[in-house]
Amino acid sequence: MAATIARWLIGFGAAGLIAMTAIIAWQVFGRFVLDSSPSWTEQASLILMIWYVMFASAAGVYEGFHIRIALLEERLGERSRGLAQAVALVVAIVGIVLLIYGAQLCWAVRGNAVPSLGISRAAAYVPLPIAGLLMTVFAIPRIVRGRVPAEESKA
Repeated sequence: MAATIARWLIGFGAAGLIAMTAIIAWQVFGRFVLDSSPSWTEQASLILMIWYVMFASAAGVYEGFHIRIALLEERLGERSRGLAQAVALVVAIVGIVLLIYGAQLCWAVRGNAVPSLGISRAAAYVPLPIAGLLMTVFAIPRIVRGRVPAEESKA
């Protein structure tokens, strides 16, 4: 189940990157060819970037492709399990912080609108608590066993 969610998150991240590229291309075309840059493109691309970066980072926790110091893990060998568990605990704590404060941020800005898009500002920040929850859930197997499920299937 978690592997399916992680694959969907990576797919969503890729689709978001493609959509953002298309939006920015439209903005450049409008500015330099039509002499009239669309007003909505900048805010739409920024919101898309928040969405795909947060969801891809949650998938990164599951897949293990998040930023880490692999050299230390390689040098320690099997002894690095405790280090991996400590790192996973920190990731889970960061996920909980994103969950709590992201939800509070969404609630605080729910009445504000993005002028160029006409949507609630909270729509931009919805991925924060969702990604925080997913990061925490994805970090739990690493805390318990010292490796993520994706590593277990490769081993």
